[in-house]
Amino acid sequence: MILQYPALKPGIHLTFTKIFTLSYQAIIITIGDELLIGQTIDTNSAWIAREFNREGIHVRQRVAVGDDRGAIIEALDRSLPQADLVILTGGLGPTADDITKPLLAEYFGGSLVTNETVLQHIKQIFSKRNRPFLESNLKQAEVPDNCQVLFNRMGTAPGMWFEKEGCIVISLPGVPFEMQTIMSEEALPRLKARFTGRHVIHKTLITAGVGESFIAHRIEDIEQALPAYIRLAYLPAPGYVKLRLSTEGTDLQRLQHEIDVNAALISQRLGDIVAAEEDLGLEAIVGRQLKEQRMWLGLAESCTGGLVASRITDVPGSSAFFRGAIVGYANEVKQDVLKVPSDILETHGAVSEAAVMHMAREARILLRADIALSISGILGPGGGTPEKPVGLVWMAIAGKDKAHARAFHFFYDRLRNKEMAVNAALNMIRLFLRE
Repeated sequence: MILQYPALKPGIHLTFTKIFTLSYQAIIITIGDELLIGQTIDTNSAWIAREFNREGIHVRQRVAVGDDRGAIIEALDRSLPQADLVILTGGLGPTADDITKPLLAEYFGGSLVTNETVLQHIKQIFSKRNRPFLESNLKQAEVPDNCQVLFNRMGTAPGMWFEKEGCIVISLPGVPFEMQTIMSEEALPRLKARFTGRHVIHKTLITAGVGESFIAHRIEDIEQALPAYIRLAYLPAPGYVKLRLSTEGTDLQRLQHEIDVNAALISQRLGDIVAAEEDLGLEAIVGRQLKEQRMWLGLAESCTGGLVASRITDVPGSSAFFRGAIVGYANEVKQDVLKVPSDILETHGAVSEAAVMHMAREARILLRADIALSISGILGPGGGTPEKPVGLVWMAIAGKDKAHARAFHFFYDRLRNKEMAVNAALNMIRLFLRE
């Protein structure tokens, strides 16, 4: 079959995406009463699902059960016939409510034995921390005699690998950083060694500043022309939308080419709306731009309370492009520190074009930055007026030779408005750097 595509405009280049292989359907079972009553948020399933997606493993289901023997057994009985890989997290501690390990030993027809390697590791941990080694801690070194032990460098509860009737069952501690360490260092390398089969390719474009309905309208003809085996998913978030192209099959070279060409067509059509052609956060995209252009960023934040700065400093190496932030929440700080004239605050108010323009220009000088962004708004639920309703946010960005301001209107609750404002601010910086 010969595939023909429209010629790309100058400057549009095909980029190769990461390749994955697919062998397994996975089910994730999280264990703990705290998950069912909402006391603890299940971040483990999300992390595992993201890692599996990168490796081409399809997560079929995510199941949460309490610290109940019958519920865990029922979840296993239902999952094993449907999946090639079952991941359990939780219930591996030394206390009475941690029932997963003895249950799995019985479920797979084994018995608990002391693993000397694990025991010595646990003793070393307690010795380094100058803590007494209790009799109950011996339980942590017990593992089913019919499992492969997955070493836990970060804690005392080892992971366990079972196999039954062609299904792999991996049990991991519920503590997130311990679970992630075992998965990254022990489980995933073994799973990759076992995987063979069809190729799976994902390509993600990050768009910012417009909604998914607008994007869908702009690329409607491209989407309709996609082959049936290429899927386009819209993944909206506050202030941005991810577009993920996915396909799978046996002809790797042809699939690779088709995904890249269609991604390039979408990127070409959307123009500046596309912030990145890989799965990055807006803060990482802005950080990359600042670093490439060797520019320093400063911030003057009011309604966001330093959250833009927090997002920027989430980027590793941000000290190479971020000067700092002035959180001028009160009008007195805007006036005394950011030099906003009192007559502007009295006449126009803190949430105004005039106020944020002064904030941005002064922040750039005070922080010795190449560019500075300011933000001031009314996030709610109170504080709005007919002239300045809840959700009105003014932002300004200033460089050495140019500056401009823009008003945004958000229509959600306080926290969602704040999140929208932060992403809008990051996108405003991104666009300013592209000009």
